[in-house]
Amino acid sequence: MMGPVYVITNPDAPVPVPDQARAAARGGAALVQIRDKRASDAELVTLVNALIPEMRALGVGVIVNDRLEVALATRAHGLHVGQGDGDLQVICQRLLPGMILGLSIETEAQARHIPARVDYIGAGPVRATATKPDHAAPTGFDGLARITAIAARPTYAIGGLRPGDGAATRAAGAIGMAVVSAVTHAPDPEAATRALLAEWRAA
Repeated sequence: MMGPVYVITNPDAPVPVPDQARAAARGGAALVQIRDKRASDAELVTLVNALIPEMRALGVGVIVNDRLEVALATRAHGLHVGQGDGDLQVICQRLLPGMILGLSIETEAQARHIPARVDYIGAGPVRATATKPDHAAPTGFDGLARITAIAARPTYAIGGLRPGDGAATRAAGAIGMAVVSAVTHAPDPEAATRALLAEWRAA
């Protein structure tokens, strides 16, 4: 299910979150992460339950950001957590069989201590990004390569990525690009997703 384009929704984008997810899926994203820090668990359960059948029909995995209870209630394809999103050991124990777990990694030190249950990492930010103002220091592509090598996990690069970054991301050892604004703020999110996928395949 993991592929080179991973789109993360943004409630501040011009297009509503459900439509962002649908556009990304139609454009060829392998994974779509539902991230909305302002929505309640109940609202997210409703949204994810509505999206999963549509996404599954397109072969796209739905990942829930941060909310373990939402992921469990909806039986989403996976959960993604950051360094401060709860007790990672408890999260690993409570995940359902077959559910994938992603973990944000910001430093080489963090990359050395990844639980065995983690299936993939999101490494970065590669560049500074307005999507997450409190992010860690940017890694650049050289830092991304070091994290990827240390982590020994499928790695998605994240943070300020844009069209034209496919080749550098692949060269750093990542399996794909996790993007927010490059798709959600694009004039045509579906076309933007498709272009990123084409660029990756050509890199």
